[in-house]
Amino acid sequence: MRIQSKPPNNQDLQLSSIVTGRVTMKLALLTHDLVLLLVLACAGIAPATAAIGGGGRWELLQRSIGVSAMHMQLLHNDRVIIFDRTDFGRSNLSLPDGRCRRNPRERVLRVDCTAHSAEYDVASNTFRPLSVFTDTWCSSGTVAPDGTLIQTGGWNDGYRNVRTMRACDKVGDEGDGSCDWNETQDALAENRWYATNQILPDGRAFIVGGRRQFNYEFFPKAEGSDTSAISLPFLVQTRDPEENNLYPFVHLNIDGNLFIFAKNRAVLLDYKRNKIVRTYPELAGGDPRNYPSSGSSVLLPLKPSPTEAEVLVCGGAPVGSYNSTKDKNFFPALATCGRIKITDVSPSWVIEAMPSPRVMGDMILLPNGAEVAIINGATDGTAGWESASTPAYAPVFYRPDHAPGDRFEEQSATDIPRLYHSSAILLRDGRVLVGGSNPHIYYNFSGVQYPTELSLEAFSPEYLDSANDVLRPTITGAPASVAYGESVTLRFEVPAAATRRRRGRGGGIGLVSVTMVAPSFTTHSFAMNQRVLLLDVARTTTGASHRAGEYEATVVMPATAVLAPPGYYMVFVVNGHIPSSEGVWVHIQ
Repeated sequence: MRIQSKPPNNQDLQLSSIVTGRVTMKLALLTHDLVLLLVLACAGIAPATAAIGGGGRWELLQRSIGVSAMHMQLLHNDRVIIFDRTDFGRSNLSLPDGRCRRNPRERVLRVDCTAHSAEYDVASNTFRPLSVFTDTWCSSGTVAPDGTLIQTGGWNDGYRNVRTMRACDKVGDEGDGSCDWNETQDALAENRWYATNQILPDGRAFIVGGRRQFNYEFFPKAEGSDTSAISLPFLVQTRDPEENNLYPFVHLNIDGNLFIFAKNRAVLLDYKRNKIVRTYPELAGGDPRNYPSSGSSVLLPLKPSPTEAEVLVCGGAPVGSYNSTKDKNFFPALATCGRIKITDVSPSWVIEAMPSPRVMGDMILLPNGAEVAIINGATDGTAGWESASTPAYAPVFYRPDHAPGDRFEEQSATDIPRLYHSSAILLRDGRVLVGGSNPHIYYNFSGVQYPTELSLEAFSPEYLDSANDVLRPTITGAPASVAYGESVTLRFEVPAAATRRRRGRGGGIGLVSVTMVAPSFTTHSFAMNQRVLLLDVARTTTGASHRAGEYEATVVMPATAVLAPPGYYMVFVVNGHIPSSEGVWVHIQ
């Protein structure tokens, strides 16, 4: 059963209108020296001019999908797996064919005929119910190398369970019920509630932390290895009376070690030897950045054959904020970001100021390799039930290659509050999908300031503005599967270049790069496993067909699985700051 959108009436059109922001014309110049400048011998080609300023637009996709998007993951079939928790009570989406979940260990409804997970089809803008059996509340996830979503942990009867959801090959797969969640009981060594996952170069998931868990483990377990959890004292050291070290930020460094940030400081862990190989300085100010004082973090885009890696941590809440919310005293959130080169021998944090404070924001790497979207959340309070009072409606973009002081730009605001238990992910067409928000212990739709939110909306950054269509590449040929270090050819077309060449002029193509994006598992203000790599462009030429506006780019894939763990990535051709109309899925192994 797949649910279609109903045709909008006049009221729907008013409510789902697209909010359009200002358009600022700027020169689309990428300053880093590892992006290729295309110079075609037959035409004097000038750099492309594009609308890349602040703004963007919002679009309501679904008024209700029946469940609140606490967790989201895009799979390589362009469907998004969404789930919340089973102990919210009844959702607004029924299970198909009169089915019901009967679970004697459930805390709220032992017989529940509603779904707590859904699959959203991006192309058709439809959704269908999925069935989870045990509680997935505040859990974590990774996509395995074969494209299967591996979800780990939860609460109550789901503490140690692992659930898998494969990418359905075609719509018909769902008809026989085979394309749904599968669950393995007690597959984990410890309870994993508020834990973080990171995919490793060997394809396993590294699972760390969680409430009262100061350790890590791997899934799947290696044959013949110890299946118990491994102690990580760093998590004990960073815990305070409010906790403030749950959902630690984890990033795979270019040396193969794991950067782990909790509360206000970080370490570099050699997980193979269970050894801390570097301790980073405390982030200035000492205020907490992890759940429940939830900031967010990204590994900034990696250059070709990278020799350095940088991490950005933004937002959070001052010490004592979480406890103060119990008395309805909501402290202003943190308005600072910390940026650090984690590969430096003597690293230090560089502090930058956002345009406004933010807690519970999601940070999403955009496909042009030049921007980070900071979206959702609040300007005061913390994560938790009714623990914030002022939504942050307007996203902020951070441009890491710009000069300090010119990196942040506020974007167009939504009119839907996205507070606790909201999430965001990048789609293959370059939009950011946004859903969720339930700051209540159960589903609550009336008598509260911020009701439970079941809608889905999309934010289209300025690069998707129609003014940029003539500059937007379209990928017409790419391999489906690649090997590490392999040179591959991408074919693409650019409308402006075709028009100008037919008229005997150059132009339409400027600075061209190719990016490779790992889709994230997003929940609780952290996009796990998210990664953007700029590929080495060996050469670019006119296409073999010699058609106007057609080009071929020879690019070199990442050399090792340390740089790009095995799995499915979205590959984009970027003209200036304008990514291709769609990325293409490429499997690396």
